[in-house]
Amino acid sequence: MTTFLPKEVQAGLDAARKKDLKKKSRLRVEAGGEMFRVLKFRSDGFTLDIQDAPHLRGFVDLYDGARHIYQCLIVASEAEGDLMHYEFKRSTAASDSAPLDFYRDEHTPVALLTNES
Repeated sequence: MTTFLPKEVQAGLDAARKKDLKKKSRLRVEAGGEMFRVLKFRSDGFTLDIQDAPHLRGFVDLYDGARHIYQCLIVASEAEGDLMHYEFKRSTAASDSAPLDFYRDEHTPVALLTNES
């Protein structure tokens, strides 16, 4: 029994695997006004299709659907076949509100109600 596959069959299997990864993934990267679908996400980086994405580096924004989750500083680490791996130099969780510069007590009144009878 051999494990040899013809080039055409192997290419077809690789294309089907990549298409499945693109379909399942909700994550995407925005860099320079362009969006790229993330195929694999790890704690230290992510993987993109090398045909879709150029050699990215610098600041990028990472989205889960429409929700902004990280602002990252990345560098391309290695190409593996038709995939490009990127590593985080820094990743900061995105927030939809500005951080407070004071302590907010949980029992602080929200509004003042007056009795105007």
